[in-house]
Formats: sequence, structure tokens, C-alpha cells
Amino acid sequence: MKTIAIITLLVLTSVAAMAQYKPADKKSTVEFKVGNFGFDVKGSFTGIQGLINFDSKTPENGNMDITIDANTVNTDNALRDKHLKDEGYFDVKNYPNIHFQSDKVTAEGGKNGTYVVTGKLTIKGKSKDVSIPFTAVQNNDEFLFKGSFKINRKDFGIGGTSTISNELEISLNVYAVKA
Repeated sequence: MKTIAIITLLVLTSVAAMAQYKPADKKSTVEFKVGNFGFDVKGSFTGIQGLINFDSKTPENGNMDITIDANTVNTDNALRDKHLKDEGYFDVKNYPNIHFQSDKVTAEGGKNGTYVVTGKLTIKGKSKDVSIPFTAVQNNDEFLFKGSFKINRKDFGIGGTSTISNELEISLNVYAVKA
């Protein structure tokens, strides 16, 4: 019985020691790039919210639960942005958020400050497993999580038979402050 109590105490202590952070939307960037007729089209999203539990000493105990407001898509072209919000692309009326829920966080092969988070990315109600390599730089009570990854737009039902490339590159610079 004592052993169970000690193990429970250790588990609770390690969970309590894990620092919890919230993304700072105004300082963060979520950007994408996709090819269209040989040209790169760049865009971004704002409205990032969620919780990040992270400690660089024990990343395996961490987790991330992030949402992004799909209605904030911005390519610096109002007509294109309106089109991207329609049913054939992000369908923001029916799917207002893009969501990422992590399964695990791991340290990347001996590189200090480099990690990989894996989890489910959900866009338009379709969830796919993704792995996102990232760096984590701490400055007092803030972290900068920086990474990039690629997805296939067709996996999420975005763009149908459009002429845009199937592959999108997503770049993240997420500033997170202690919650």
C-alpha cells in the first residue's frame, strides 16, 4: 500500500511540475505556402488558442492542444481569401477551426532544444496523423516553439481538383506564455 501511495505521489508531482503555457496569438505566426501554376502562394492564419504542457527536461510528459480560427485565412487577396473560406476549401461555415491534438512529444536524437510532436491534425472534420519537428527556446516564462511540416491538401478535402499543388508547407512560430 505504501508503494502505491509513493508511486501516485511521484506521478502527481511530475504532472504538477509540468509547466502549462498558452499561445500568444498576437506574437505567433501560422503560415502556409502552396504552389499554383508555378508560383508560390503564401498565406497565414491567426486566432491561435489552446494549451501547451511542456518541460524541456521531460518532453515525453508534454502535450499540445491547439486550435486555429480557419476564418482568419489571409493571402493578401480579399477575393482569394473569400474563395478559400468557401465549401471547396476550408468551409469555415461548417468547420470554423483547425485543430491539433498531440499524442506524444519526443526529444530529437541528441540535438539540444530539438523535438518532434506527433498527433492528429483535423481540418474540415478529417483527421490525419502528422509529425512536426520543432525547436523550443525558453526565455523566462515564455517559449518560442518553431517548426514546419508538409501536408497533402487532398487528405483533408481542400481544393478538390484545383490546379494548386497537392502539397502545402506549414510554418509555425508559436510564442507561448505561462498560463
